[in-house]
Amino acid sequence: MALVIRNGRVIDPASQTDRVADVRISGGKIAEVGTNLSAPGAEVFDASGMVVAPGLIDMHVHLREPGFEHAETIESGSRAAAAGGFTSICCMPNTKPINDSATVTSYIVERARRLAAVNVFPIGAITKGSGGEELAAIGAMKAAGAVAVSDDGQPVMNSRVMRRAMEFARSYGLPVIDHCEDLHLSAGGDMHEGRLSVRWGLRGIPAASEDVMVARDLVLAELTGARYHVAHISTRNAVAMVEYARRQGLAVTCEATPHHFSIIDEQMLPYDSNYKMKPPLRGECDRGAVVDGIVAGTVSAIATDHAPHAGSEKMQEFERCPFGIIGLETALALALEMLVHSGKITLNRMIELFTTGPEAVMRLGRGTLAPGVAGDVTIFSTDASWTYDVNQSQSRSRNSPFHGRTFRGGPVATIVNGDIVWRKA
Repeated sequence: MALVIRNGRVIDPASQTDRVADVRISGGKIAEVGTNLSAPGAEVFDASGMVVAPGLIDMHVHLREPGFEHAETIESGSRAAAAGGFTSICCMPNTKPINDSATVTSYIVERARRLAAVNVFPIGAITKGSGGEELAAIGAMKAAGAVAVSDDGQPVMNSRVMRRAMEFARSYGLPVIDHCEDLHLSAGGDMHEGRLSVRWGLRGIPAASEDVMVARDLVLAELTGARYHVAHISTRNAVAMVEYARRQGLAVTCEATPHHFSIIDEQMLPYDSNYKMKPPLRGECDRGAVVDGIVAGTVSAIATDHAPHAGSEKMQEFERCPFGIIGLETALALALEMLVHSGKITLNRMIELFTTGPEAVMRLGRGTLAPGVAGDVTIFSTDASWTYDVNQSQSRSRNSPFHGRTFRGGPVATIVNGDIVWRKA
């Protein structure tokens, strides 16, 4: 059935569109964007007073399936994505077994095809078992549907292996995504190394642990010519190095998470595990540098690093609990609050960070409202007030520091291939 979205403010950075218009979707694809579109028999969605954007893309999500279904599944994670306005998500390989083969990649693709509310694109591991020593079957995983390679939470410490990975990934046209952390510098750390870690008696993770790995990877990216992407960038020096590399013409990109541009370590509640993540929440200087990187264009995408953990795992002593928070349902609202309503960036720029930015890295064939492209659309409000209740989350996990926070603006409806898969009640 055809769908017409009427009278919304249509913003499509890919085509430099920003006007009140209608969007018609037919056969699961964008048919046209215009005014007073005729579509007899079509379902009509009145988007008056709302923003109509290309479907949002999250290039860094953990769906936990296979292996950790008690924390999240492809089905539940995709529902959380839809509730957050995302129409496409890319899932990291740290499952059990690790997604380091065509078999696991194919499993994820098939499960997503049958159960996911949104488009799910798997990211394959760089090394076997994410052990950092032997390359995974990169070509076979790409053939099975992988759109990038990353060892995510297990950075490739061996520089020779990382060089070979970049060379192989380049030959297959895939980006290499790295969680930049020198495990020797960060060993045993639970939060950002600073005044607060000393006060609380917790071992710190220095900013240098991220900086030295970004520096190494940039040297290797220059050597190999690979497309290289820094995951969840969090330090001022890392932002500066990425900016320098981009000015030198390297195919280097990076992403920022909403929690890293929204919260600093001084705002953490004492020993609250919902504030424990990697990279850790940094100080104001680093947070400000990430925001400046977003403003300047150094940061290519906003990604959630949605990392669900069951309550039995997360609600332990701070030193024992796992790193990570959920973030799919709050990302758009945090970006509006911290970046747009604060006057840091325009609404168009924010939408770029959720659409054309991640699309340029992942090359999914989405992120625009151009005719003929998949009918993925996100409709959101910039003004409606709402309060986030983590206990009503579509995710199976509840580990969020934003429970009870009131936001101004957020998703209203999510449309995937022409079907309304989520609508605000």
